[in-house]
Amino acid sequence: MAATEEQPFIVFGAPDLREAEIEEVVATLRSGWIGTGPRVERFERAFARYKGVDEAQVAAVNSCSAALHVSMLAAGLKAGDEVVTTAMTFCATVNAIVHTGATPVLADIDATTFNIDPKSLRERITPRTRAIVPVHFAGRPCDMDTIMAVAAEHELKVIEDCAHAIETEWKGRKAGTFGAFGCFSFYVTKNVVTGEGGMVVANPAESIERIKILALHGMSVDAWRRFSDEGYKHYAVVESGFKYNMTDIQAALGIHQLLRVEENWQRRRHAWAFYQQAFADLPLGRPADPTRDMRHAYHLYTILVDERKCGIDRDEFARQMARAKIGVGVHYLSLAEHPYYQDRFGWQPNDWPAAAKFGAQTLSLPLSAKLRAADLERIAATVRGIVAR
Repeated sequence: MAATEEQPFIVFGAPDLREAEIEEVVATLRSGWIGTGPRVERFERAFARYKGVDEAQVAAVNSCSAALHVSMLAAGLKAGDEVVTTAMTFCATVNAIVHTGATPVLADIDATTFNIDPKSLRERITPRTRAIVPVHFAGRPCDMDTIMAVAAEHELKVIEDCAHAIETEWKGRKAGTFGAFGCFSFYVTKNVVTGEGGMVVANPAESIERIKILALHGMSVDAWRRFSDEGYKHYAVVESGFKYNMTDIQAALGIHQLLRVEENWQRRRHAWAFYQQAFADLPLGRPADPTRDMRHAYHLYTILVDERKCGIDRDEFARQMARAKIGVGVHYLSLAEHPYYQDRFGWQPNDWPAAAKFGAQTLSLPLSAKLRAADLERIAATVRGIVAR
C-alpha cells in the first residue's frame, strides 16, 4: 500500500502510554513531591519483583548510561584497567568505560546473533582486563554460560548492558542477574518507558548503597528524605558523586508501564513474527529466530540491506521509508566508525569485520506495542515495494 498525504507518520519506537500513566503523573504533580521520593521507591520495589530479586538489590537512576557508569565505579574500575565489550552497541556503553578512566577493548560480534562473539571475547582478554560488558543486542540474550565461564577463569567482573533486555532470559534466568551488575534503560523508545530513566540490579546487594550515594551527589544514603514529613535531616557528602537520580514524575510512568510489561511483550512478539513471515521471500537479511533456551525481549527488528542483493543501499532504503512516512532507525554503526574513538584509540572498522558489515547494512523497523495490524501491513507493503523497485 503506497503512502498518501492522509496517512499519519508511523513514529519509530512510539511508546504506548495510557490514561493510567497520565493520571499517575498528574497525581504526582498535585502531591508536591516531584523529585526523588515515594514513587521512585514504589517503582524500584515493582522492578525488583519483576526481576525476582530483593528490593535491596535495585537502584533507580536517570538513564542506563548513568546505571553503567555508577556500576563500573562500584566495581572498582579505574585508570589502567581494560574492559571488554562488543563493537556493536550504542556509544553509551563505551563512554561509561571511558568516564571511569578505564580503557575499552572491543570484541567482534557473532554474524548470526549480532551479540558479542565468545571466541573474539577470549582473544581480547589480557592481564589488564578487569571486566566484561556484554550487551543483549535487540533483546536477544548473549551466551551467558560462556561469558560467565570466561569471567570466572580470569576473575573478571561482569556488568550486563540490558538496555534492550528488560524481558530477556537465558535458560530460564533473567538478564541482568548473572553478573555483578545489570543495567536497564527506560528511554522513550524502550520496552518500559519513563521518558528518561534507568535501573541497576546489583549482586551482592551491598553495592547498591554505594550506587545510591554516587547517584545523588555523593550524599549519605536516603539524603532525599531530608525534606520529608519526618523532619529535616542533615546529610553528609561522603564522596564526589553525580546528579543521576530518578524523579517521581519519571517513576509515575514506569509504575504503570511495568504493570503492562508482559502484555506489551506479547504485542511486540506478534509484530516481530509478522515481519519474519512477511519478509521471508525477500533478499533481505532477517534476524535469527529465538532458540528454545532463551526468551527474546523483541526490542528491535533489524533487517539487513545488502546492496548487491537488493539493488539499493541501506541509507537510500531508509530515505524511501521516510518518504513513505515510516520512521526507521540504525542500530548501530560499529563503534569503530566514529571519529572520536578513531582519534583516541586508533580503532578502524575493518578490525571488527562482522560488526562493520552489520553496521553498514542494518536498518530497524518500527516495533512497538502501540502498532496495530494496519500499521504492520503498511510497513510490510512499503518494504516489499522498495525491494521490488
